[in-house]
Amino acid sequence: MRPVSGDELKEFAGRALLPSEWMTITQERIDQFADVTDDHQFIHVDEAAARATPLGSTIAHGFLTLALISALRPSDWPVLESAEMVINYGLDKLRFLRPVKAGSRVRVHTKILAVREKGRGQYLIKSGKTMEIEGEEKPAFIARMLVLVVGKQPPE
Repeated sequence: MRPVSGDELKEFAGRALLPSEWMTITQERIDQFADVTDDHQFIHVDEAAARATPLGSTIAHGFLTLALISALRPSDWPVLESAEMVINYGLDKLRFLRPVKAGSRVRVHTKILAVREKGRGQYLIKSGKTMEIEGEEKPAFIARMLVLVVGKQPPE
């Protein structure tokens, strides 16, 4: 996508973007996340014990699925022509609706909900994020994510 001006960026409010590519959530990725976060609850890392639960397999950590928002971004996400950096500004809402079993494929759907000029050359983008699990009716999560796009400041 070609870079956009601040005014063009504002026009993205209300627009649904292309879904991300699919990603397979492997047991190896789940184990690595468990090691990084020190969260080794059996439902994530003990395949034999997890098979004995109603879920029937290990599941990804909710925060692992959330962290994948960065990797599963839409190819048509608008890029501010003067962007110097994009900063994670937080979440307004997050609900985990369905566990993601090891071996599942997921992708993220994005809708830009609002674009607000926060300061000279700075734009706060609020987007709705929904992680789809292939073959499942309910999504893994829904989130309202905020990012701050900081544009380069012209010399005074």
